[in-house]
Amino acid sequence: MMPAHAMTDVRAAMPRIVVLQSIPPPDDTTNPYLRQLVAALPREVETRYYSLRSALFAHYDLFHVHWPEYLLRHPNRLRALLKRLGVGALLLRLWATGTPVVRTLHNLQPHEGGGWTERLLLRGLDRLTRRRICINAAGDDGSEATDTILHGHYRDWFAARPIPPTVPGRLLYFGLIRPYKGVEALLEAFGALHDSALPGRSPTLRVVGNPASDRMRAKVQAACDADPRVSALLRYVDDGVLAREIGEAQLVVLPYRQMHNSGALLLALSLTRPVLVPWSEANARLAKEVGPGWVRLYQDVLDAEALAEALRIPTPPGLPDLSRRDWPELGRQHHATYASALRAAKRWKER
Repeated sequence: MMPAHAMTDVRAAMPRIVVLQSIPPPDDTTNPYLRQLVAALPREVETRYYSLRSALFAHYDLFHVHWPEYLLRHPNRLRALLKRLGVGALLLRLWATGTPVVRTLHNLQPHEGGGWTERLLLRGLDRLTRRRICINAAGDDGSEATDTILHGHYRDWFAARPIPPTVPGRLLYFGLIRPYKGVEALLEAFGALHDSALPGRSPTLRVVGNPASDRMRAKVQAACDADPRVSALLRYVDDGVLAREIGEAQLVVLPYRQMHNSGALLLALSLTRPVLVPWSEANARLAKEVGPGWVRLYQDVLDAEALAEALRIPTPPGLPDLSRRDWPELGRQHHATYASALRAAKRWKER
């Protein structure tokens, strides 16, 4: 253990940094990843939250960006235009003051296109980015300006929530129901899964989450009407409901068409439920990290046989190994990245 005087010296050497996060003040609907990240940052980091006023006029040393496309989008065209004008002004401020940007790469590119003005503004933000954070090792491009800081677990977040026993044969999809997440493929594959594939238990499918469109809602509802084994809860759910739904699953299925990072995958593992996901380098590495049987991979297209095969595998004993994803250490790593970004910005100003 580090002596007390040495710990004091280390803390004295850690610079205090005011960070503007690209999210509004957290509420009950805020992604728990972000809430855990802010809570895990050491006391040397002062966090401020995004509004156009704070972004343009408040004091901060560094801008930390998550999902930058959301800074630019709104269902109302006029509001979307105003947001884009505001971000354009923000980019000018960041450039004029030399304020560095740190970007967490939650996905390699936006899941839905946003037009040429969005692409232009995102390129401008990229030019001001001094450091990037990959939240899985597979995304690290080897650049000196890229740090790998793994996505943290959710064990502490859900520690006080009761977890019910598993319902045998229960498959679960949970999360936002968006086109790239492959829920339609899951419904089709489950429709072809016969009870005889699992002797002694009837498979059931549960879909929990808020559909992104009326068409997606109608698709899921039609599957529920056509097959009594399928049920759905089509709305945003709180943590207590989510813990219950995940706890009752024998297997969580996340059939994303694109899967680089997934908080849902780590959430299911945090609640000790195995997960079926498409093969990708990131998922293959995670499967090796957490131990055999927890992350089950399928190739190419999800089908009934992949579902049946995954359900036949018994849940492993014990817990998946998430020891590399404890939040206090991840908070310290973020502080180090912030300090590196400030040093890089200082070198850029001195050119």
